[in-house]
Amino acid sequence: MSSAPPARADGDFTELFEVFVQEKAGEAHQHVGSVRAAGPSLALQHARDVYARRSSPASIWVVPTAAITATVDADIASFFEPAADKAYRHPQFYRVPKDTPEES
Repeated sequence: MSSAPPARADGDFTELFEVFVQEKAGEAHQHVGSVRAAGPSLALQHARDVYARRSSPASIWVVPTAAITATVDADIASFFEPAADKAYRHPQFYRVPKDTPEES
């Protein structure tokens, strides 16, 4: 059994990976683009070569595009609609006691 990605119609055995870069430790990773590679290790090398040429990021992530699950435009309204009727999920729902010290 081979772990190689399936060939595309044009015979290409590479897989598409999304690239996320963290500029400084503790910051969020930001999506910076995509690379094609035969596997995760090569994708990481390609991502380094393409997206870290001018800087030295703290971290690079590569994620197979096929592994990402996302909403589609047609589902947005119904996907987020249930949250609107749950006021207890918003901080404005809760009362803060008057003797609570202010954060500075």
